[in-house]
Amino acid sequence: MQNYTETIETDIVIVGAGSAGCTLAGRLSEDGHTQVTVLEAGGKDSNPWIHIPIGYGKTIVDARLNWRYETENGPEIANRPMYWPRGKVLGGSSSINGLLYIRGQAEDYDHWRQLGNAGWSYDDVLPYFRKAEDQENGENEFHGVGGPLAVTNLRERNPLCEAFIASAVEAGIPRNDDFNGAVQEGVGYYQTTTRNARRCSAAVAYLRPAMKRTNLRVITRAETQRIVFEGKRAVGVVFERTGKRTLIRARREVIISAGSINSPKLLLLSGVGPAAELARHGIELVHDLPGVGENLQDHYGALVTYKSRLAVTVNDIMMSRMKQLQAGLQYILARSGPLTISAAQVGAFAKSDPRLATPDIQFLFQTFSHDEYDDGLHPFSGFANAVCPVRPESRGTLRLRSANPADMPLMQPNYLSAETDRHVLVEAIKLSRKVAEKGAIAAQIIAEYAPGDQVRSDDEILAYARETGLSIAHQVGTCKMGQDPLAVVDSELRVHGLSGLRVIDASIMPTLISGNTNAPTIMIAEKAADMIRGQAA
Repeated sequence: MQNYTETIETDIVIVGAGSAGCTLAGRLSEDGHTQVTVLEAGGKDSNPWIHIPIGYGKTIVDARLNWRYETENGPEIANRPMYWPRGKVLGGSSSINGLLYIRGQAEDYDHWRQLGNAGWSYDDVLPYFRKAEDQENGENEFHGVGGPLAVTNLRERNPLCEAFIASAVEAGIPRNDDFNGAVQEGVGYYQTTTRNARRCSAAVAYLRPAMKRTNLRVITRAETQRIVFEGKRAVGVVFERTGKRTLIRARREVIISAGSINSPKLLLLSGVGPAAELARHGIELVHDLPGVGENLQDHYGALVTYKSRLAVTVNDIMMSRMKQLQAGLQYILARSGPLTISAAQVGAFAKSDPRLATPDIQFLFQTFSHDEYDDGLHPFSGFANAVCPVRPESRGTLRLRSANPADMPLMQPNYLSAETDRHVLVEAIKLSRKVAEKGAIAAQIIAEYAPGDQVRSDDEILAYARETGLSIAHQVGTCKMGQDPLAVVDSELRVHGLSGLRVIDASIMPTLISGNTNAPTIMIAEKAADMIRGQAA
């Protein structure tokens, strides 16, 4: 055992204060006597751009708040690396994401149950979505009120959004005012995780109220280096802060909620994972678990971008000091205007083939346009529709770069390696173009900026998607739940073959849900908290 500057004790230690970790901290400390300690590698969520909804445009590239991961070059995406923004701050990615509240389809969770995960069907998880939620539109069989997570309607209704919805309906996509209700299919406005036009991250919703409790301790700037085992039991973790190394012992449980990148990385650094991979880095084997870092999934999309006749885009605001001032005053004085918008304002869930039972395409319509995140917005009036297949079949891997905890892992998502993903993405771009040809939105388009009129055939569209596509930042699956040989945790999220250790975050999803992942990750943590406390919804 190494020498430590300090040794401290707690009942439960949670590694990571992201969407799951904040939720767990809030729920597990509710009894007032269970001692809970949360370790977060990032800092406090005090940056004002975190809390102003449109601030995601800054936080998504800010290295002070963001791990700024980069994958290995992708063979099917023109040998490019892919930028992965992930939150490194209290609230994790819920503090820097696009604020969209989407649960996925009921069939996603029923599929989890069919894979052998008892207790994870849609009927099982719906009570936890409702428990978490404070729904602006009121309570019904699908939605809850009074929960920590505020879910509200978009305040800013840009005329381009109205036009896009009308054209999508004309193109055959039904209107849907609640993607999280009886059915997901259709087009309409997204709801957002905001309250009073301010971001409602997991830190705001769960952690901040809980930090008033004497039995909860939150330590920021704490880089967890490894899990400590006694035999096959996890008894604590080692973390480093300001150059000092501390051992924190957990009397009851160690919970890893570091996300789909850092949770498998920490397991591997701690000797839990494929034996050959650990041997390659000289890491002492604690438990041979072949699935750690396998089953990596993400939504990969492409942008269909247009030059707008209406100068009402975010691009126009950023090109004018006067419009910036006006938008700022609107927000300060009335909590309204363009600073209140989410990353996409209108959404659609549609089918690439009418014979499908459920939608397999997501649209994220945004009243701004850009190429790479770091390049900023285009210097013209522009808007875009990001499109992606929602149930990708491509699977990737996460491996250690070295045994040094400071090194970024090797991430190979293998985007578009499955033929189905390539086909559905091409069909998604074609459907987006079909919508753009219809009356209301077509009247506002000067020209298609990208892919452009020269890109017409399926092969040309696919080449465009390979060369310019982007991650929608929904990485999951690297510590998947199940009973098969590559499963890492069981249906109560306990790590197979070990005791005192759970993984609770998006990495446990066996398959990627049909949409954005923040709300499902919070649901997972809500359900896990009841498992740990021996309760049921």
